[in-house]
Amino acid sequence: MSDTYWDRVSIIANDLVREAAKIIKNSFEKELIVEFKSNPNDLVTEMDRNIEKFFKEEIKKAFPDHLVLGEEGTGKEIKTLDGIVWIIDPIDGTTNFVHQQRHFAISVGIYENGTGKVGIIYDVMANEFFYAKQGQGAYLNGVKLPELKEASVQEALIAVNPGWLLKEEALMKLVKDCRGARSIGAAAIELAAVAANRMDGYISLRLSPWDFAGGLIILEEVGAKVTTLEGKKLNLLEGSSIFVAKNRLFEEIQEEYLSKSKKK
Repeated sequence: MSDTYWDRVSIIANDLVREAAKIIKNSFEKELIVEFKSNPNDLVTEMDRNIEKFFKEEIKKAFPDHLVLGEEGTGKEIKTLDGIVWIIDPIDGTTNFVHQQRHFAISVGIYENGTGKVGIIYDVMANEFFYAKQGQGAYLNGVKLPELKEASVQEALIAVNPGWLLKEEALMKLVKDCRGARSIGAAAIELAAVAANRMDGYISLRLSPWDFAGGLIILEEVGAKVTTLEGKKLNLLEGSSIFVAKNRLFEEIQEEYLSKSKKK
């Protein structure tokens, strides 16, 4: 597709995300209906479903040939990334959305034959709009983000969910050795935090494609390294672990913590 075509796609994607954010904010005036999916910690609201439906309908109006893969079931029949696929998390950080009405984000990644073209993460309540277009850099509220510099474990601030520390001894050691650890509770925001140089790395033992699809494109534009914990390429059609870090820090953590854990 031509640059002009992708300019149109990115403009419409930006507009849809901002419109979805308005819908979410307006919902705070109404009583929220909350359910859980696999367990009581896996929450979903009618707003998650409504926002996903909004994206699906509006994308199909603008681009009838595009496919949509979403957290709440849209595109569950998709088996390949052939063509143009929008991978959407309508509300990433639903638990934060329910309990705090903040620290949640809309995440959109648009891929052409498996290649990331446009990535968006919008921290709705903080009004922080992260955007990237392949080969053109990443931006926060219109200001270009610089390439990430190197970091070391001793100086690093790592984003990791405390629950994972109970399951992985190597992560506990990493947290002891690094400068500090933080957990926001929304993967997209934590990925964006690395891109914005607020965090030096991010680790999760389990995420779904819609959690990282938008962030992956943004992170690539600032030079972050992103793989599974085993060092493999992320699969955008399957859930997996994820490891994100700056140069040098990535290699240091892989060698000193993750690889040793795998040898046990």
